[in-house]
Amino acid sequence: MTKAELFFNEMKNKKCAVIGVGVSNTDLIKLFLKKGIAVTVCDRKDKDALGNTYDDLKNLGAEFILGDSYLDTLTDFDFVVRAPGMYFNNPALKSARDKGVAVTSEMELFFDLCPCKIYAVTGSDGKTTTTTIISDLLSRSGKKVYKGGNIGRALMPLIEEISEEDAAVVELSSFQLISMRKSPDVAVITNIAPNHLDVHGTMEEYIDSKKNLIFHQNAFSRTVLNLDNEITNNLSDLVRGRLVRFSRKAVPECGAYLDSDGFLCYNTYGKSERIIHKDDIRIPGIHNVENYLAAISAVWGEVSPEVIAETAKTFGGVEHRIEFVRELDGVKWYNDSIATSPTRVLAGLNSFNQKLIVIAGGYDKKIPFEPMADTVNEKVKVLILMGVTAEKIEKAVTGSAKYNPENLKIVHVSSMEEAVSKAREIAQKGDIITLSPACASFDLYPNFEARGIHFKNLVKGLS
Repeated sequence: MTKAELFFNEMKNKKCAVIGVGVSNTDLIKLFLKKGIAVTVCDRKDKDALGNTYDDLKNLGAEFILGDSYLDTLTDFDFVVRAPGMYFNNPALKSARDKGVAVTSEMELFFDLCPCKIYAVTGSDGKTTTTTIISDLLSRSGKKVYKGGNIGRALMPLIEEISEEDAAVVELSSFQLISMRKSPDVAVITNIAPNHLDVHGTMEEYIDSKKNLIFHQNAFSRTVLNLDNEITNNLSDLVRGRLVRFSRKAVPECGAYLDSDGFLCYNTYGKSERIIHKDDIRIPGIHNVENYLAAISAVWGEVSPEVIAETAKTFGGVEHRIEFVRELDGVKWYNDSIATSPTRVLAGLNSFNQKLIVIAGGYDKKIPFEPMADTVNEKVKVLILMGVTAEKIEKAVTGSAKYNPENLKIVHVSSMEEAVSKAREIAQKGDIITLSPACASFDLYPNFEARGIHFKNLVKGLS
């Protein structure tokens, strides 16, 4: 009997509260109901907002607690599955745990029950692209790959079809990791920089959540760390298994690096091998060179250099990550809605060899914008600001020693429609316009994908 079968047998007829009817929980709810688990869906949204999902789940036997009091009765259940983005230390969850209720998540359950090798990626920036590259590399090498986690696909509902020979590649956020007590076979930390401090409160808690990716590994595991990122590299002493590091600036003892001639290489304790030149990588930007170095370090020995090189030449990138939208009247438009932090904005700005027109601003995650201020002054000629952080970004940019009002024009707008219209009005032939928000989207959109799609639809609608 598999671990999954044992789990479902044990949970049959138990009372479960599933918090949130998001992308990752809907299929999980259906699976639980099918297995005889009594599921109550807890969501702040009302019946009308849930739409067809409400009717579908109700017809399958789900109960509902909706509205502002959706977390008030968690102590009535045997176990609770929290939404991926819900803070583990939420008072309602803490109260439930104090009363003996098991609080878990879709990804924690998956880690406990998954029969195959797990590759997991976290970091402040680059984790989605790195996860996708690893998945693509393994797939091209003949593996059946299950990709999910923070990318949006729930893997727990697929648990019964996964075999020992397959591979699971998952992206994990700090919110998912904060309560994890099991680590993957291969762990990748791309980098760590201030992020989500509006929820975590302190940088220490944010870093501690990332540590959980490697804390519970065994001696036969692989840990991939960024040698160039001080916070990440400082985690080296925690590594229990094989330490592999990647770098753009140095040659690690073991791991992928960029040599002085621009080639991506892999060094194994003094024996180096060239793989591909950085200029042959299809997706632009030095940050994507780093993403490839991280991915190569994760799969070296399982994926051939030839497959790595071919993938780098042909892989077109991930939606909302410096995604080319269209060219109109000689002006190129890019969607970088994933740039929800200053470090991501820097990566995007440094991907181009000219000054840009940038649309920025959004929800306030309580992180400083000063780290990107100098580069904005160097790489941006028009900064179009929107959302609740507009004034905060402007203050950081104009406070830079490199600020010159003659070189950088700052414009405020009230909506994405106005931002796109203003950018179109300002742009001249040869210009590049990019949506690089530096912020989360929650002031105007449910997530960065919705923001990116809205931006793309507006740009595609220009005539």
